Amino acid sequence: MQQRDHHHHHHGDHQHHHGDHGHEHAHGHDHAHERSHLDDIELRVRALETLLVEKGYVDPVALDVFIDTYETKIGPRNGAKVVAKAWSDPAYRKWLFDDATAAIASLGFTGRQSEHLVALENTPDTHHMVTCTLCSCYPVAVLGLPPVWYKSPPYRSRAVIDPRGVLAEFGVTLPESTKIRVWDSTAEVRYLVVPMRPRGTEGWSEEKLASLVTRDSMIGTGLPLSPASLA
Repeated sequence: MQQRDHHHHHHGDHQHHHGDHGHEHAHGHDHAHERSHLDDIELRVRALETLLVEKGYVDPVALDVFIDTYETKIGPRNGAKVVAKAWSDPAYRKWLFDDATAAIASLGFTGRQSEHLVALENTPDTHHMVTCTLCSCYPVAVLGLPPVWYKSPPYRSRAVIDPRGVLAEFGVTLPESTKIRVWDSTAEVRYLVVPMRPRGTEGWSEEKLASLVTRDSMIGTGLPLSPASLA
């Protein structure tokens, strides 16, 4: 565990951390660049959406369904496969926690940029939750598009100050004895939370296990579905 701890940036040294990355500019990985690039794409997408809706080519409801599909259904399926494999294959699980970037790439999921992925292991003692206090860095390769709330200032600031309160709003109540750790994503490092495997799933196939893994459980704002919910 010691090995991975150095990725944890406390809120306080966030400025310091980002100040250190002057050399990243050459690679175009700094936040400002990433943000403007994303905004540019997002603006073009929005403009296109508006045009299509105005011309009557696209039903706004259908568009919402399409975006929702990418945000909550198709996108996170990659991550769900990673988690299910970690749940059922001890060697893969070890590799994932040692070198998530490589272990995830081995399944064919890689980022458009070479951001470093780090997997965080939820246990009865520790629950991990991910935010990005500066903008909306998110592990797109495994989770698809970030949800709107992830990008919202209230989540970004409150996740750090009051993680238990934020979890309660998502309907997640953890035992008082469970420590909550908040990880701040950066342009260089993105996190994937590996939730605890639900009880009663012994002998399940990876495919069936993957159906229990929700997007929010991989951000740490939710828990996996219960086996009973599939029945």
